Amino acid sequence: MRLRSGLSAVGTLAVGAVLLAGCSTSTPTDQASGSTVTIMGAFTDAQATAFQADLDAWSKTSGITVKYEPSSDFQTAIVARATAGNPPDIAIYPQPGVLKSQVNQLYPLEDLGVDVADITADEANGLGTIAQKDGKTYGLPYSINVKSLVWYNPSAFTAAGLSVPTTDDEMTALEKKIVDQGLGYPWCVGLESGGATGWPATDWLEEYVLRYGGLDEYNKWITGDVKFDSSLVTKAGDKVAAELLAPGQVNGGGAAAATTSFQTAGNQLFVNGKGNGQCFMMRQGSFVADFFPDAIKAQIAKGDLSNIDFFQLPSPAGTENSMLGGGDLVGAFSKSEATKKVVEYLTGKDFGTNGYASQAIFLSPHGTFDSSAYTTQFQRKAQDLLKNAKVFGFDASDQMPGEVGAGTEWTQLTSWFAGQTTMADAFTAIDASWPKR
Repeated sequence: MRLRSGLSAVGTLAVGAVLLAGCSTSTPTDQASGSTVTIMGAFTDAQATAFQADLDAWSKTSGITVKYEPSSDFQTAIVARATAGNPPDIAIYPQPGVLKSQVNQLYPLEDLGVDVADITADEANGLGTIAQKDGKTYGLPYSINVKSLVWYNPSAFTAAGLSVPTTDDEMTALEKKIVDQGLGYPWCVGLESGGATGWPATDWLEEYVLRYGGLDEYNKWITGDVKFDSSLVTKAGDKVAAELLAPGQVNGGGAAAATTSFQTAGNQLFVNGKGNGQCFMMRQGSFVADFFPDAIKAQIAKGDLSNIDFFQLPSPAGTENSMLGGGDLVGAFSKSEATKKVVEYLTGKDFGTNGYASQAIFLSPHGTFDSSAYTTQFQRKAQDLLKNAKVFGFDASDQMPGEVGAGTEWTQLTSWFAGQTTMADAFTAIDASWPKR
């Protein structure tokens, strides 16, 4: 599960695909200049304003007018618009599930003449295939977020004589030192998120399914071809249990984690001493900086990282350097030269250089993106980590059927952490909830 645009957690919406009358008979126009292209997306307010401003700047050279329409109820609105035969030219999906439900209405980008292989050549393996079906690409990311980040307090590390780990074995040794010396707790963990409680636990499980199984097995898990009670997911679950549920790893154990808000869990990075509940690390996505205490956010704004920074969650020995994350995908409902050019700009390595990269939530999927366009050190550092990652795994629970990824997985993993059920029983219950094929 990842936080959506606007920083609110929502579940996966299951929708049916309806064919648009006449969709397959459209032909590209000969000229793009002077055309108007409409885009609909879920992000609003300042983010929407910055997005439109970037496209307005691009329009001065392309000659194409682009109009962005934000929708706070995007998932319902895009289905209604498409079903009524009045979709925008382009939609930006915060979840692959809704996009994949509309592949009978969207054009394959290859049919627009978009060179998908060229656009994705500098992207981590897995980013270009998120929205493929039958060898055709129905969406590409324009902005992503990374989640395999371990946030820590450099000042606290220095005071305690700790070093940032670069391998999984070093991570294990670091955790042991924190526990054995009574410094505090290795991990800050919060699963509580209102009606979406449990999603941080799904991220932890996804981290290790991706690393132990590789991208192919990870994708089979998303489709239900690899079960939760399989040896792969069980191995990943055992690793999560060793990290978070062993004695001394989390203040109050799994039961406390289950009732601690994900928004406030990181506050304990900035206290001193085990008696005050000090924890030293928190694995969480790039968006979590918005929830740190105001004093820390003020330091970040000034470029002062003396009390907050991050490193990438190390991959276990013998596994690939992997990055878990999410992103927003661009799909096309119309087939014209103007639509093609807008899609190419949005998904290409130049998008953001006309101003949108100033948005702290933005991260280009391209390894060759000009990072000087970013305005925060966190963006630049996350870009470097992404560039070095061999594999990108798009959030699995966002792609699973809603009753699973945003249903039983959330509730069962929370119950497991809270000690109300065993991992094995939780995994069995999740498998039982999978829709019949």
